[in-house]
Amino acid sequence: MAESSADLHTPVLLQRCCDLLAPAIVGRGAAVVIDATLGMGGHTEALLQAFENLTVIGFDQDEHAIERATDRLARFGSRAVIVHARNDEIATVLDEFEIDGLSGALFDLGVSSMQLDFAERGFSYSLDAPLDMRMNPQSPLTAAVILNEWDVVEIARVLRDYSGEKFARKIANTVVRERTQSPFHSSAQLVELIYRVIPAPARRTGGHPAKRTFQALRIAVNDELGTLRRALPPTLDALVVGGRVVVMSYQSGEDVIVKREFARRSTVDVPAGLPVTADALIAPYALITRGSEAATQAEIDANPRAASVRLRAIERRAA
Repeated sequence: MAESSADLHTPVLLQRCCDLLAPAIVGRGAAVVIDATLGMGGHTEALLQAFENLTVIGFDQDEHAIERATDRLARFGSRAVIVHARNDEIATVLDEFEIDGLSGALFDLGVSSMQLDFAERGFSYSLDAPLDMRMNPQSPLTAAVILNEWDVVEIARVLRDYSGEKFARKIANTVVRERTQSPFHSSAQLVELIYRVIPAPARRTGGHPAKRTFQALRIAVNDELGTLRRALPPTLDALVVGGRVVVMSYQSGEDVIVKREFARRSTVDVPAGLPVTADALIAPYALITRGSEAATQAEIDANPRAASVRLRAIERRAA
């Protein structure tokens, strides 16, 4: 028997996300929450089960994920609305559905379980597959295009800026030199190059030596950081008073963007010496979490993909 979508997917920090969003949903009549990274629908399923007054609008650019999530959430009928879109299109979708205000939003960033588990997607360095890495299979940019067509400076920048790869320039130089003889098409081909390029002492620490390169390429292919920068402001703007946004990040670049946007919204910058009213001293948003929260060891033991998660939450306090 084939495994179901639910069997393949264990949502990260599931109960914690539900608990954080609950005050924005309970007692509010018809509530609307966005699942900005629907994936297989695990978080959306839990929210719809917990709150009968809730409608969730789930965003995903991956048609395969949408197909599986649609099956999983079918029993909720019109309370589960699934759209094929990137989450930086949130403002447009809210206008289309005539949604005046959001009760909440959930961002579970990074690559989904399905994308990692299915070899043909090319996200995993442990499985040989085409160098694809597209979350949206219709996008023209793939990891192979970056490796075979981008110049050495751009490849090195991607590896350095998106994953902190210490050997970014060395890897990029080797890629550009070798692609003239044999273009890069498979993940095994790239992994083999990385093993040759990274010195043996460095390969023995910090996990798999290809991990950082694959992460950086995936982020570049899908413009993950740019999408997040564009998605957060309109989502926060759309919150009703008391509405909440919860974000789970899995690498430092994501977390920095979230931290800065949340800090900007939750602080008041009043020039010294200016007369101000009491209302002007109250930030319109307030942080719900103290810094970022990590998963417990028990959760990591049950779901290893929770090991790197950093969760932040914010609430709108004033219009």
